[in-house]
Amino acid sequence: MSIFLYNTSCKDDFANVNTDQATITSGNPSFLFAQAILEFKPQDYLYWFYNASEIFQWVQTGVSTGGVTSTLADGAPAQNFKSIDVLKYANELKYVRSLMDEEEGAKYAQYSAALDILTIYMGIYDTDFTGDIPYTEAAQGAHGGTLTPKYDRVESLYNLWLGNLDEDIQVLTTATNQVFLGAQDIVYGGDTDKWARLANSLKLKIAARLINKDRAKALQIATAVVNSPVGVISNESQDFLFNKATSTTADNDYVYNWNNAVLQTVGGSITMVDFLIDNLDPRVRFIFQKNHWNSKVVQLFFDAEREDDVPHFIMDNVNYEIDADGIYQFVSWKGVGEPWVRYYGLPLEFNAGQQAGLYGDWFNYTVRSRYNENHIYRPYSMFQTEMLYGRIDFSYPIIPGDPAIRDTEDVPWWGMYMTSAEVNLYLAEFALLGASLPESAAAYYNRAVEASVKNYDRLAENNMIPYYGTTYGGYDPHEKAIDLKAGEIEAMMANPQYQLSGNTASDLEKVYLQQIVHFTLQPIDQYTTARRSGVPVIGSDLFPRKTYTQVPTSAIPRRMALNQPSPTDLMYDLLIQSYQEQGLSVGSGKILNSERIWQDEGSPQWGEGPNL
Repeated sequence: MSIFLYNTSCKDDFANVNTDQATITSGNPSFLFAQAILEFKPQDYLYWFYNASEIFQWVQTGVSTGGVTSTLADGAPAQNFKSIDVLKYANELKYVRSLMDEEEGAKYAQYSAALDILTIYMGIYDTDFTGDIPYTEAAQGAHGGTLTPKYDRVESLYNLWLGNLDEDIQVLTTATNQVFLGAQDIVYGGDTDKWARLANSLKLKIAARLINKDRAKALQIATAVVNSPVGVISNESQDFLFNKATSTTADNDYVYNWNNAVLQTVGGSITMVDFLIDNLDPRVRFIFQKNHWNSKVVQLFFDAEREDDVPHFIMDNVNYEIDADGIYQFVSWKGVGEPWVRYYGLPLEFNAGQQAGLYGDWFNYTVRSRYNENHIYRPYSMFQTEMLYGRIDFSYPIIPGDPAIRDTEDVPWWGMYMTSAEVNLYLAEFALLGASLPESAAAYYNRAVEASVKNYDRLAENNMIPYYGTTYGGYDPHEKAIDLKAGEIEAMMANPQYQLSGNTASDLEKVYLQQIVHFTLQPIDQYTTARRSGVPVIGSDLFPRKTYTQVPTSAIPRRMALNQPSPTDLMYDLLIQSYQEQGLSVGSGKILNSERIWQDEGSPQWGEGPNL
């Protein structure tokens, strides 16, 4: 999407949407609140289609199926502002309340507070992508506001949002005689205490973005958050993790998130997948897909005397015998076995996709892993897209002549937005950076990693991803389901790479790596974490960042690309002014690294590691 389309959409958002009453469901406060939650979608289809695949490659958690090339520095397009999707309902609710007498309007204060929290959440993502955004004057055109809202500076928005969240907490915890219907609240069922916890927790998201701009303020925010009587998100029942609808009579995007495919050309990186496998991290099974090489496929190639065509990294995990006729016979998987041996990443070497002699097992698999025209077996792991949307069919890998095994059930989609895992990872970070907190960094960290694994397991179960709870009728006798099993978290946490050691630099790297892993389903947050932390670190023993002479780290984008807006755009002058004030140029190239948005100024370069 070009910036022209982006700006045209802004014009539509700030003009047409704000003057068309048909875009508002109803003047009823409860209906406005419910509809705003349905419209809440911080990372929509276009984010996942255009931006996520690039982000994963910049952070090195993913690799293009064509390999790493010079396109790594090309950048990705900015998307539409998402905060307006909820802001228009929040402003409409404010207007509707203003038409009521004071006592009646006051009954809906908690609805307004909850919508403000959702809008701030969306606004943080918008500013992560593009810096300054229209906010304080936006989405008010229907009731006399401007059609050309000013661009607010990121710094002023952070201050505004911190103050607003405090006010929201006050309303949610003290307001009386309120109308807050549980049936209209698909997030927390009308539990205002949980909304208040979300508001308090959300301040940590802002504090994390201030860590290289105003560390003292960031740590002060963290201290105030943990000392607040409101509390933070601290368990599964308080997690901001929900699904919007289960009825197929509703809008399909509300039920399934969307229909179209994303992440079709990006697999997990070797660094990412191996880091998880080496530490027996169950999240590898929920973030990535099993490859196609089950034991029956391996035996298929053995029977055809094509053992040399089995990808070498798969063959390394096979125990086999050779019978009297010289035919290889699959005996078992080596080491930890299924399901772990079904996950492999793509190499991060530059231009590996063009080097069939060295990397053909991965990038030339359609030739090397082809049994016949209809049976080609992918040896590496793609992202698990059923964690992203619910209308997708799965075909189990079978050998020629066997009946097809398919899962075609459409499953209502569950999304994860903010959980106790994220909260505790921030607190672990702030504790290491010197915040005065009641618990140690290790206590927050251990709690966070355990919660993250459970978050992913819960999502995998609710979204009914492939292999969860099933081995598909025992087609492959060696197949194992991917469900989280008793003792797995303890085994994972016993690994030294998952334990804090007391060395601040090393421990910070581990905390940031866990944030990056946890944010795989929130790539904007993964991107922001990698930018502000300098993790993955070049030369690290944990999760080393690979460098390229052809595309140095100073050329890898740290913001989205902006194109020249059209002079006929209603927002043209304001856009140009905003670019100038932020010191941002249109176009791509190294400017996407050197010209940084406000919160990224002063952050370490890719791979340099945290500012201590």
